[in-house]
Amino acid sequence: MKKFIIFLLTVFAVLVLAACTANENAGEDPAEEAPPTEEGTEQEKEGEAGEKVLHINNTIEPTSLNPSIGFDAVSWDPLNNLMEGLTRLDQDSIAAAGVAEDWDVSEDGLTYTFHIREDANWSNGDPVVAEDFVYAWKLMLDPATTPPSPAAFLAYFIEGAEAFNNGEGTADDVAITALDEKTLEVVLAAPTGFFLDLLTNPAFFPINHKVAEENPSWHAEAESFVANGPFKLESWEHNSEMVFAKNREYWDADTVKLDKVHFAMVNDTNTQYQMFQSGELDTATIPAELSDQLIDGDNVYIGNTGGLEFYRFNVNEEPFQNKKIRQAFALAANRQDITEFVVKNGVEPAFAFVSPGFTSPSGEDFRDVNGDLVPFDPDQAKQLLEEGMAEEGYDTLPPIVLSYNTTDTNKAVAETLQNMFSENLGVDVTLENQEWNVFSEAQQNLELQFSRSSFLNDYNDPVNFLESFVTDSYMNRTGWSNAEYDELIEKGKTETDEEKRWQYLYEAEKLLAEEMIIMPIRYYNTVVLEADNISGILRHPVGYFDLKYADKQ
Repeated sequence: MKKFIIFLLTVFAVLVLAACTANENAGEDPAEEAPPTEEGTEQEKEGEAGEKVLHINNTIEPTSLNPSIGFDAVSWDPLNNLMEGLTRLDQDSIAAAGVAEDWDVSEDGLTYTFHIREDANWSNGDPVVAEDFVYAWKLMLDPATTPPSPAAFLAYFIEGAEAFNNGEGTADDVAITALDEKTLEVVLAAPTGFFLDLLTNPAFFPINHKVAEENPSWHAEAESFVANGPFKLESWEHNSEMVFAKNREYWDADTVKLDKVHFAMVNDTNTQYQMFQSGELDTATIPAELSDQLIDGDNVYIGNTGGLEFYRFNVNEEPFQNKKIRQAFALAANRQDITEFVVKNGVEPAFAFVSPGFTSPSGEDFRDVNGDLVPFDPDQAKQLLEEGMAEEGYDTLPPIVLSYNTTDTNKAVAETLQNMFSENLGVDVTLENQEWNVFSEAQQNLELQFSRSSFLNDYNDPVNFLESFVTDSYMNRTGWSNAEYDELIEKGKTETDEEKRWQYLYEAEKLLAEEMIIMPIRYYNTVVLEADNISGILRHPVGYFDLKYADKQ
């Protein structure tokens, strides 16, 4: 233990530790700072002339501003302010009317008929029509889309969607129909009580089909981008900055108070904090080493974020084909120390998988009902490691490489785990860090043995996380397949009796803990510094923010 404390002190002495933020999900190398452009200088002059310009940080370049492709936090935040779906999360983070002013649901709960607002327009003046949703959703599901949409699985609730995406059906089989220009009909494969919540996810935003058919790369540059949300994309200097301007064509433009939003791309926690102090940013995350000093301040926002940081075991690579060895590594990690001494900022250790905040039909929190499933137990961990090695005939473990995507927080957590495995298991682990795009592709291709991951909830239901580990899921990335688990998740999605449905989900999480294909670390929260003259930013638990109601005095 003395060795561990010395290690922690060393980490604090040499690292600038980052705050826990949803944007960490993308974890790319920080972009080099670009010199001020003439356009940037002009924006400052306009701000001085009375325009309300909010300055915030997106950490890195969005993966894509095509809503079907940009399925991560660094894309969601911009997309959620440039675009709007049929429904939109309101001030209470509840699915409310968006582009659709209302909708009808059939008695069997399968058919939804959405009525699109007559005054819903694109930033180029085109009307938002039902065909824009048909086009966008089928593009998301089309197996020929390049790159393929990582969000396609979310649409599997729609009749014919999964078969089309798997190459076993056609686009015509997908039950999405433009009944007329402003009426969209969607038929589900089974009743889905959280369908309206699901549609708030940016993956279900529309695409101006006329613009996209003429220019498939419409989303790649500011000059060609068309928006239907509160803001439009005025300029985009890749890997450096984006500037949004109020979208006068937005149906609810009168509600939008900001004139512009300037997105910086600074992937260093200390740098962005210094920019906040100097007034270059209006919001910032708190560096971990300043958490104790700053977290109780009046200008700090603290909120829930549905999500989990965890590590994946590749069950196709030795030694993690053995369940007891996977369990040993999970039980050897002291999550309480990681959250208290490394990440800080009030984050909670994860002793299971589904994050707190999901209320059951009986009014209880999912997490409280299912309890702690992955404790810290070094003695049990050593015993499991010995048993697993004996089962595999190992005298010594094969070399183990722990991979993580590059950020200061990820590095600190990985180094702490490395020390814990040495202290509690007597196992030497090699660390490897990679830039996000390289890391993501390698993990998806099952090329990594033991690797860091994060999950932010896409919609408000515990099945959202658990469904990630069904056989052949894009989000699985472990090589694991279990028929019993697949069946539990299917029932957890389609059972109409809500109490029974939640029981299936409880059982699924326990099975996930028994198999230990992933190792939980900590739940996410949102801790943000906001300048005194900023108000109205909505930070939703699903992991993205909304600037529609934001103001700057």
